[in-house]
Amino acid sequence: MKKNLFNVWSVLAIFALVLTACATPTTEAPKPTAVPPTAAPAATAMPKPTEAPKPTEAPKPVGIKGEVTLWHAYSTGSAEEATLGKIVAAVKTKNPDLKLNVLQVPFDKIFDKYKTEVASGAGPDMFVAPNDDLGNLARGKLILDVSKQLDGKLGDFAPNSVDGMKVDGKLYGIPESAKAVALYYNKSLIDKAPTTTDELLAAVKGGKSLNLFIGAYHDYGFFGSFGGKLLDDSQKCVLDTTGGTDAMQYLLDLKKAGAALEADYGKFETPFRQGKVAMMVNGPWALGDYKKDLGDKLGVVSMPTGAKGKASPFNGIDGFYVNPNVKNVDVVVATALQLVSKESSQMYTDGAGHVPIRKDVTSADPLVAAFAKASADGFPRPQSKEFGNYWEPFGNMFTKVLEGKATPADGVKEACGLMNKANGK
Repeated sequence: MKKNLFNVWSVLAIFALVLTACATPTTEAPKPTAVPPTAAPAATAMPKPTEAPKPTEAPKPVGIKGEVTLWHAYSTGSAEEATLGKIVAAVKTKNPDLKLNVLQVPFDKIFDKYKTEVASGAGPDMFVAPNDDLGNLARGKLILDVSKQLDGKLGDFAPNSVDGMKVDGKLYGIPESAKAVALYYNKSLIDKAPTTTDELLAAVKGGKSLNLFIGAYHDYGFFGSFGGKLLDDSQKCVLDTTGGTDAMQYLLDLKKAGAALEADYGKFETPFRQGKVAMMVNGPWALGDYKKDLGDKLGVVSMPTGAKGKASPFNGIDGFYVNPNVKNVDVVVATALQLVSKESSQMYTDGAGHVPIRKDVTSADPLVAAFAKASADGFPRPQSKEFGNYWEPFGNMFTKVLEGKATPADGVKEACGLMNKANGK
């Protein structure tokens, strides 16, 4: 700031007094009276320059204030659980007035526990899970429609991930990552991963070990390899006439050749993590753990393509869902958005192997890229009322057929019939 200096000067005017003599010439004219010097006035003190005003300090950003309880189903001691812990710590640091409570609930119990507690007016403020049962949760009014709260706030997310959180056009979740199963393999036990159903069967017949988990989720992708289609345009189950039987027969052929088909997740997964099994089909939620177990020996490719098409694993979206009983909706949604921010999503990708769905998050990991491809090629999990009736009849069908209690044809026909009956088709 320029300083303006003001100088004040005193100007002294000295007037000479002219004395006119009036005396006679003989009288000596008096000497002029000496004019005493006038003392110069003291200089006026120069005013102090005006100090520039101090700049106004910008107000500190106001963080989230309140208390939020979050449930998750990440396995105890897993890379997912550890990564979430780091993300939560970062969010707490950023928001010192936020109390964020986290509780782990086993995956096979989280949906039932949540439904029971919400129905009684309780439950967590939000929980994170895949969109497996999103349609039923939304239509049962067990999760909150957050369309208004999220309006204009999901521009950095892939459109299909946002669509994966919608039911009947309304938004019921904050998307976190994409998930589809793929074929894991141990490079020290198999030189080249099979990419077709014929190659996979030949590898198993040749002594290469394969573990598969029996279930309507993990094994669904094989239907696509044999031309299978779950629902037609009228939402009627047609797997019994479009390749479902052939896919189930193929799984039996793998079992006969030596593949281990397990109903116990621990028995299915543990041998692969120990380096004893060459191949298995599983999802990206386990990637962080398998990388620690196998290091550079770990590889991932899409499920094998068949004679009638690509494998079609369910492409699901994991997200955060809000309890309709909450009073502080804005606080809960704001917290969820920070849990899926650019920084948080990068942590999920780097630490847990999650497939990013934000446009501003990337990964140079080829294993994450393999899962991204599996998701892109997968079958977007429907949220229709009809699809909600898939899980129980087909879950039972996989168990019956693969344990030899029903033929592939009878099993698929029965499951489709039960699904159509439940849907009034």
